[in-house]
Amino acid sequence: MDHRILGRTGRTVSAIGLGTWQLGADWGDVDPAAATAVLDASVEAGVTFFDTADVYGDGRSESFIGDYLAGHPGHEITVATKMGRRLPQVAENYTLDNFRAWTDRSRRNLRVETLDLVQLHCPPTSVIESDAVYDALDTLVAEGAIAAYGLSVEETAQALAAIARPGVASIQIILNAFRLKPLDEVLPAAMKAGVGIIARVPLASGLLTGKYTRETTFAADDHRTYNRSGEAFDVGETFSGVLFESGVEAAQRFADLVPEGATPAQAALAWIAQLEGVSTVIPGARNVAQAQSNAAAGELPDLGDDFRAGVTRIYDEYFRATVHPRW
Repeated sequence: MDHRILGRTGRTVSAIGLGTWQLGADWGDVDPAAATAVLDASVEAGVTFFDTADVYGDGRSESFIGDYLAGHPGHEITVATKMGRRLPQVAENYTLDNFRAWTDRSRRNLRVETLDLVQLHCPPTSVIESDAVYDALDTLVAEGAIAAYGLSVEETAQALAAIARPGVASIQIILNAFRLKPLDEVLPAAMKAGVGIIARVPLASGLLTGKYTRETTFAADDHRTYNRSGEAFDVGETFSGVLFESGVEAAQRFADLVPEGATPAQAALAWIAQLEGVSTVIPGARNVAQAQSNAAAGELPDLGDDFRAGVTRIYDEYFRATVHPRW
């Protein structure tokens, strides 16, 4: 597994990390034993970066991770959590007092004195542009509650605004074969500034595994059912904002590019990890096999220029006109 420095955190993290949204909620029922097994399998496969949030299962995901790490002293795992969605996302709620309350709760859940990395959880643009917000985050660093901070964003323009701030250590953004806009400006700007890039939704909510058909259905409590039109949160978080039917078709085209010996999911993850400027990619995993397979993507050889050109062709044909202007 390749390892990289995560921007201004100075921490070394695995090229393939683990996203733990699915260990909290929004992807159907979560079995505690299965959650622990996923964490264990990921670490055994070389993963050293976990991404979570205080609202994933109302802290359940953080607590799973906290329990796991407490049982594995001496670990070298970096945990990034997020805050900002426990109250309505309006500018007046992004205050130092709320930040302290939220980070105190995450510290209890994760069983640590200092959080490795805290990210604002897809805040409004007005928050991203607020001097007072960064002053409050700097205060948390000075107080020792957090070691570093970053932002998780929906739009490339938001990423660029955050990258310009000297205290921002990392940017988390949707980046996958169906979401190429971050390649235009965000990755170059982040590299120039020394800011880490955490690529989320790398499999487009599972589309890029190539396992779905137009007839595939999901549980009622799975966001791939209830958020298809953005009913609960930004529609870009579900299937990367592409229509399910066209995503299924494009995923079949993507599968045709995959080299022998790799699965479509592994190729999708490796394509992102092999982009210059990406620090880590955070696929989710609901079972041990998925965790092991995802981690193995970090060991694939270079996919080559023909593969990368094929990804661009598919994006141009299916998604550029609708996805590129929106995010």
